Amino acid sequence: MYTGKRVILGSQSPRRKQLLEQAGIPFEVKVVDTAETFPADMHIPDIPVHIARQKAAAVAPLCQEDDIIITADTVVVLDNTIIGKPRDREDAIRILSALSGREHRVITGVIILRDGQEEAFSKETAVHFKPLTAEQIIYYVDNYKPYDKAGAYAIQEWIGAVGIDRIDGCFYNVMGLPVSNVVEKL
Repeated sequence: MYTGKRVILGSQSPRRKQLLEQAGIPFEVKVVDTAETFPADMHIPDIPVHIARQKAAAVAPLCQEDDIIITADTVVVLDNTIIGKPRDREDAIRILSALSGREHRVITGVIILRDGQEEAFSKETAVHFKPLTAEQIIYYVDNYKPYDKAGAYAIQEWIGAVGIDRIDGCFYNVMGLPVSNVVEKL
């Protein structure tokens, strides 16, 4: 469906790749490891845009001048604290136990670089988990190994089907890319 300039996805996330493919956007992947750092006093909703901007700056030298570069970063926020990726099994269990029966926010920041111009935006989705049993949490962690996922879960996996009773906002944002907004910007 998309027939514009060459699109570069500056992400190795399989979920972001899947979402761009699903939207019919042909793209290439270029990734440069970047330190996902931010100032300690930065307002939480600004953090994912800041990190996405770092990723775009790192990928830009690998691209041609007329390429469109898309980068993104997603954070999970509970009680005004960013919940990162779990360090190990015990950390994943701890994170999911904290999310159980509670609402949290998922914020994805997106940078689109085109023709020397930056377009930056973020999208926020509220996610509510039903109370989860210890057995459900252990089953999910042991079978799905969510160690590469912010908040220790993927909404499109088993835990989303059985554990999430409602969301307010974009489902795909929780997966890691508010793809309808990206398509609209392109």
